[in-house]
Amino acid sequence: MNRKIHFISGLPRSGSTLLSGIFTQNPLIHAGMSSPVASLVNGCLEQIGAGSEFYSFFDEKKRKAICSALFNAYYEDIQKEVIFDTNRLWTARMHQLVEMFDDFKVICLVRNPAWIMDSFEKIYRKNPFDYSRMFSAGNRATVYTRCESLLNGTVGIALTALKEAFYGEYADKLLLIDYDLLARFPEKTMQLVYDFTGMAYYPHDFDNVDYSQDEFDYTLGVKGLHTIGKKVEFKQRRSILPPDLFQKYSEMAFWKDTAGSSANVIATKDSQDL
Repeated sequence: MNRKIHFISGLPRSGSTLLSGIFTQNPLIHAGMSSPVASLVNGCLEQIGAGSEFYSFFDEKKRKAICSALFNAYYEDIQKEVIFDTNRLWTARMHQLVEMFDDFKVICLVRNPAWIMDSFEKIYRKNPFDYSRMFSAGNRATVYTRCESLLNGTVGIALTALKEAFYGEYADKLLLIDYDLLARFPEKTMQLVYDFTGMAYYPHDFDNVDYSQDEFDYTLGVKGLHTIGKKVEFKQRRSILPPDLFQKYSEMAFWKDTAGSSANVIATKDSQDL
C-alpha cells in the first residue's frame, strides 16, 4: 500500500495525545500515542552496529533496509493512507529519517517548559497514594527534586532532542506548535498543520475528541497521563509551582527566538504568567 509517513514529536505534556485524538477523526489517518518504532530502530542498530560482533555482516544498505523493514512491519496491518508515528526521540533521528523517507514532516508540540513541569506535578499530586515509576525514592521527595529529575530525564531529553532538530540541517521539515494555540484556536491551527503536510483539510469536531490510554498509564502508576477531555479548549489557572521554579523553566523556551533556524513555528511571543 502506497501511503504517506509523517511524525509527531516534541515535548511531553504539550498536546501530542490531543493532536493524535484530533487526527484519528479523519478516516484516512492513523495516529496514536508514543509508538515503539524509534526504540526498535535504535535497538536494532545497536545490535548490528560497530560495537556488535555481527558488524561485518551488514553494510550501510542492509542496515537501512532492516530499519525500514521494522517500520513497515509494525504498521503492516494499518490500512490508512497517512500514518503519523509518535515518538519524542524522532527529533534526534532526523539524519535517519531523511534516508528512509522521501517527503515527510515532523509535527512538534511545544509548551512553556514551566507549564510542562506544572502539568507533571499536578498529575503527581492527583495520585497521592500511588507512587509512579516516573520517580525514584530519592528524587520523589519535593517539587524541587521532582522537577530536577524530570529535567535530567523525560523532559530534558525531549528538550535537547528538539533543540538538535530545531537548529539542524533538516529544520525545514519541522512544524512547532504551541499547545496554548492548539487549545485556543484548534481549527485555525489544524488548517495550518494540513497545509504544512500537504493533506486536504478534514472538518474535525473539536467538541467531541476522545482518546485515552488507561492501561499504559496504569502500568506507569500515573493515572490520567494520556487522557484528554472531549472538548478542545484552553483552561487558564495559576501554576502550582513555586515562583522561582516557574521562572527558571520558563526561560528554556528556546523556540521563541527563531533566529538561526529554518523550522516553522506557530507559537505565542510571550510566556503565560503565573
